[in-house]
Amino acid sequence: MSDVGSEEFEEEQGPYLGEYEGSRNDKDERHGQGKATLPNGDTYEGLYENGKRHGHGVYRFKNGSRYTGEYIKNKKHGNGTFIYPDGSRYEGSWVDDQRCGFGKYFYVNGDTYEGEWLNHVRHGQGSYTYAATGTKYVGTWNLGKRDGHGELVHANHKYVGVFKEDRPMGKGKYVFDIGCEQHGEYLGIEQDKEEKGDDDEAQPNIISKWKAGIVTGIHLASEDDDLEDIQPEGRTSATGEATGEQEGTKTPEQTETQEQQDKPPSPVQAEKTGENLDGAGNQEEEAPAEPKQEPAESGNQEEAQEAQEAES
Repeated sequence: MSDVGSEEFEEEQGPYLGEYEGSRNDKDERHGQGKATLPNGDTYEGLYENGKRHGHGVYRFKNGSRYTGEYIKNKKHGNGTFIYPDGSRYEGSWVDDQRCGFGKYFYVNGDTYEGEWLNHVRHGQGSYTYAATGTKYVGTWNLGKRDGHGELVHANHKYVGVFKEDRPMGKGKYVFDIGCEQHGEYLGIEQDKEEKGDDDEAQPNIISKWKAGIVTGIHLASEDDDLEDIQPEGRTSATGEATGEQEGTKTPEQTETQEQQDKPPSPVQAEKTGENLDGAGNQEEEAPAEPKQEPAESGNQEEAQEAQEAES
């Protein structure tokens, strides 16, 4: 991902690149309310300070993208809303042109993520809702992946446990609405290695496989309880599997395919695909109905050109 700022050449003088209407300071710099029109059709209307976008403003891209929010020294910084060309949008906090802090992303397929961000990726506490299935993940994220304690909530049951590298791993439990829960653990199972080129070593393909344990009544754990320490008395079925098939409730094994479909994308997939990043390093996120790349936010290369305008 590019880490170049939106405009870092503001003080350089160059050829005339557009028009400006608005207030100026004693140094003839843009200062106060104004409107700039770039030769390519992009426009900015809002506040300036000493020649830089600073304060609230609206930047409209020729491709239909639009940012409405706060700027500090030409960079999106503070609260703002970015509408992307595909119709998806982000509402929340920005730091140095990056989605950072608390925000909500509305994906074009109806999925939503609401929670914490860091450097354009999901990071911290947050919840992701999959519109197609109604499944929701609530828990910890690390650099765009589910990682740490979390809950994967389905229509009539949920999984509570630890996630690692975007998949459930280790001890956890399935809690069913009919009044029982199944304890067990997810084991990492290595499948056939993914083939690479002649010069690259094949990489192991690890999947999570549920190992069923005891089935009990629902245990109301406190926040201080650890899943590994919960060993309530109860019963098991003849096969050691959950009895949740009654009343149409899915067993853990029946939900594994759905959990794979609900897997959010890796934050590095976009970089591996060689996507076209803008000058500010901003990325548009694509809803992960299945693991996909996150295409780049477009239009900010033109936004950066405004910094090079000669004051006229």
